[in-house]
Amino acid sequence: MRRLELLRIEHRDLDSAIAALVDAGSSDQMQIARLKKRKLRLKDEISALEDELVPDIIA
Repeated sequence: MRRLELLRIEHRDLDSAIAALVDAGSSDQMQIARLKKRKLRLKDEISALEDELVPDIIA
């Protein structure tokens, strides 16, 4: 549960960092791309952990 919270915080922080770089008109597209890829990996990890927490319900 703590791991999930930390991942969500990091995901939010990356979102803020990406927005700040874009707003500042950063021309370092490689850095922005790396941050976006990291953010997507975090999202996938968050989804996997959430899936483990929620039991499958067969209707």
